[in-house]
Amino acid sequence: ERGMTKILFPTDFSPGSADAMRVAVRMAREAKAKIVVAHAWQIPALAYGSEPFSMAPALMQTMSDDAKHARAGVVDELKRQGLEATGNMSTGVSWSRLAEIADADPEIQLIVMGTHGRTGFKRVVLGSVAEKVVRHAPCSVLVSRGGDAKPFTDVLVPVDFSVSSQVAVDRAARLV
Repeated sequence: ERGMTKILFPTDFSPGSADAMRVAVRMAREAKAKIVVAHAWQIPALAYGSEPFSMAPALMQTMSDDAKHARAGVVDELKRQGLEATGNMSTGVSWSRLAEIADADPEIQLIVMGTHGRTGFKRVVLGSVAEKVVRHAPCSVLVSRGGDAKPFTDVLVPVDFSVSSQVAVDRAARLV
């Protein structure tokens, strides 16, 4: 298998994303890989209230402008750190758009993303973007729960003895 050339780093600009960015930066440096900063968003139907079309265009434009500015700030910060970074922003269901971005670029061999770590009712209602990306992405996904970005020393790899499990064990061994 050839070396990693691109890492997709999805961000929602939360503290969890900032933690995951440190991991993505470390891994990109080690692999001499490029980072693609991605942000995908949508306005939930509940936000429209009783007047679904009156404020939607203005709200969407404001959110789009804010997200573009924030994403550009992340890309600029990565460039200041000496990394090659580009941005990708889109609208739609976040997990689906992120999987599509990875699928459209065969050089993306890893997605490094954070998680909010919601449990219980909040997770049922809000879903887990990270979980859905793991299930639908065409490449490996590393989900960071926060903390520092030290090199990996211990890795848990659940297996079911399938071919996919062997691939996961091999990739985990290379990471360590």
